[in-house]
Amino acid sequence: MILQDLKIDKTWSLFLDRDGVINKRIMGGYVKTWEQFEFLPGVLDALMVFLTHFNRIFVVSNQQGIGKELMTIDQLELIHAKMQESIRKSGGKIDKIYFSPHLENENAFFRKPNIGMALKARKDFPEVSLKKSIMAGDSLSDMLFGKRAKMTTVFLSCDASLPKKHHRLIDFQYPDLITLAHAL
Repeated sequence: MILQDLKIDKTWSLFLDRDGVINKRIMGGYVKTWEQFEFLPGVLDALMVFLTHFNRIFVVSNQQGIGKELMTIDQLELIHAKMQESIRKSGGKIDKIYFSPHLENENAFFRKPNIGMALKARKDFPEVSLKKSIMAGDSLSDMLFGKRAKMTTVFLSCDASLPKKHHRLIDFQYPDLITLAHAL
């Protein structure tokens, strides 16, 4: 099966992880300020393309730096406001950003791979069908979140060997967001 077989139209929604998908991930650390936030190549163009294919676009992000008290919710919301502004200025749109401030060991309902953020998006936007949604992320936690929520999963990684090991969680793989956008 290829991505075009899904017949994606404006009844579909797109869920995106943030770090490593939209912006450069800080290995072993957290994006704590806008100055540390760096869009990955092609992301702003991809978000413009996605507007022609998806009715709703969401960001779902684990942000345990808050739970570790390395940053505040206010700092995170400032980063997200500036990210949204940059996306809007480039012609794209994110309908809503959901995040979990919880620590990994808390197993919180709103922390991926649990599906609380997906259910909150569906509650906030009743037209959203999770079965007609794509989850695009760069971790197996993102893929498990997508599968648990009954979404189609897209793994973003240049490492072609990973899906062979974890094929049941991954429906499609692309190296980055702009390549996914062109595949639509």
